[in-house]
Amino acid sequence: MRKQVAIIGAGPAGLLLGHLLRAEGIDCVVVERQTGEYVLSRIRAGVLQQGTVAMMERLGLDARMKQEGLPHDGFNLADGERLIRIDIKALTGKQVMVYGQTELTRDLMEASEERDLEVIYQAADVALHDIESNAPYITYTKDGAEHRIDARFIVGCDGFHGPSRQAIPASVGQTFERVYPFGWLGILADVPPCNHELIYAHHERGFALASQRSQTRSRYYIDVALTEKLEDWSDDRIWDELSIRLGPDAAAHITRGPSIEKSIAPLRSFVFEPMRHGSLLLCGDAAHIVPPTGAKGLNLAASDVHYAHEALTAFFRKADNDAIPAYSSKALRRVWAAERFSWSLTKLMHRFPEDGPFERRMQLAELDYIASSEHARRVIAENYVGLPV
Repeated sequence: MRKQVAIIGAGPAGLLLGHLLRAEGIDCVVVERQTGEYVLSRIRAGVLQQGTVAMMERLGLDARMKQEGLPHDGFNLADGERLIRIDIKALTGKQVMVYGQTELTRDLMEASEERDLEVIYQAADVALHDIESNAPYITYTKDGAEHRIDARFIVGCDGFHGPSRQAIPASVGQTFERVYPFGWLGILADVPPCNHELIYAHHERGFALASQRSQTRSRYYIDVALTEKLEDWSDDRIWDELSIRLGPDAAAHITRGPSIEKSIAPLRSFVFEPMRHGSLLLCGDAAHIVPPTGAKGLNLAASDVHYAHEALTAFFRKADNDAIPAYSSKALRRVWAAERFSWSLTKLMHRFPEDGPFERRMQLAELDYIASSEHARRVIAENYVGLPV
């Protein structure tokens, strides 16, 4: 098989890029090692920035998102005693959209066949070859047979553990990483949310987040030590802890119910440079990870896709040979801005094991400043809705 672009990974980043390239008439294929059902089973992000929403609008795949998604004009920071509202609509003129990553992926997946985007699922043992040349190719096995796809470019949208980043020589790449000493214990339940907007809570017992997927489905998180085991956290224990950490106002409106999913996700900040080597481009988690505190993971992957689509379209449609080399620096500038915001919000809202009374007072002083300063709230709002691409 020969294509102009071979995309590895059929998560939202890979599918979004595939649809954008097909809309430009660029011949591409998406290769995924898992089944489509497995991809849709992953419970991930739920807050979309306007830039991500605009990409779905551009593709004409926004109908269900507009019908079922929840536009939000703001969100809240809590310090244990009060809610500090960040009015992003008033401060920036923009909104965010609460719409689960699973639903966005489903929209992209279901449109693939009718829009002539070829997606190959259950492709095992994917390997990249000759990425430093102008004729790279990938190999994979499916149904007991080995297959090969020749392409002009390969785009790795295959996540942190995928083969794309590993194909870049160690002598070329540089890794920047901060592993956090806690994870997020999440519970998904079919209960109405305790607040119509998200609440990020800082409490002396630790962090908590009240989020939602719809008017009838809620997603909550608390931070726990990495040594904690999921089986030690019953639903009742999680609801009890959430009621304490979110504060009395939110606790009064929590509706308890049985979990339909529970998990503990470790947190890290991670960046790999460069995001392009030879004929290989990296997008999303293949190149960077952000802690989920700032709602940046999926949105940052979407901004990578924007730059990759821009570069590939310029190369194939305008014969612009400078577009591909410029991809990494453009994408990384936005990556580091998002990493900074996610890191700073994580530091503000979580209790670190090494923190003592002084650090706790500094966090409370910062939250008090945010509550009293419109300028401080505007800075947070601008970063939360996403800086311009």
